[in-house]
Amino acid sequence: MFPSGTPDMSALLAQAQQLQEQLVAAQETLAETQVSGSAASGLVTATVTGTGELIEVSIKPEACDPDDAETLGDMVVAAVRDATESAEQLAAERLGPLAGGLEGMGGLGDALGAGMPSELAAGDDPSGPDTAGDGAEARPPGSLPPGF
Repeated sequence: MFPSGTPDMSALLAQAQQLQEQLVAAQETLAETQVSGSAASGLVTATVTGTGELIEVSIKPEACDPDDAETLGDMVVAAVRDATESAEQLAAERLGPLAGGLEGMGGLGDALGAGMPSELAAGDDPSGPDTAGDGAEARPPGSLPPGF
């Protein structure tokens, strides 16, 4: 787990505290940052925070056709998606380097999940069928088998 022997726990704890402070600061900055997205050549604009909170939708008058409200709705959805994608990219840029700091903590990052297998990191459900190899279907804790 620790290639160079026993780690200096006080140094690891200090590094973890520093990473936590940097992460909190980056999250606060994201919450204060505004990102915009648009649709239909700017007829509809949506603004979200760096954390993805929708704070404004702006619609130009020429986007409003009383006979075609569905298209306006589609433009709003597209603008919100565009803004949200921009916020996600910003968050990845700002928070990504901090997640990498766990890997340099002498194996502590692996213990905290930084070295998670890619199939789990991608969001796969580890409780799929027969994960124990015993022929029984895996179920979430507290759930009943089919038919109950």
